[in-house]
Amino acid sequence: MLLSTDIWVAALIRRVELGGGFAVVARKGDARAGSVLVKVLHRGDGTTRLYAEATRGDGERVWMRPAASEAEADLDRYIERAARIDPDIWVVEIEDRDGRHFLTEPVEQG
Repeated sequence: MLLSTDIWVAALIRRVELGGGFAVVARKGDARAGSVLVKVLHRGDGTTRLYAEATRGDGERVWMRPAASEAEADLDRYIERAARIDPDIWVVEIEDRDGRHFLTEPVEQG
């Protein structure tokens, strides 16, 4: 059984806070089944990364980078398009000195 999105997001924000970062819900979607985008601002080098949840063929939940750019403006445009397509989507923004994403599920490199 998977957690509802609102509980999962709250747990992610708590992990970030415990790890010394800062996180905020930038866009709130459907509490039960909304998908999530995680935007990470690396305060050390000024880059930004975006992670989107996905499901592998075997049903395992993973995270991937849906856009290769590390420019915040490009990623913000991606988020705007995603929100127009899926009004239930959540966006969590994380600011961290080391650029950590704090995701516990596998993150696909690509």
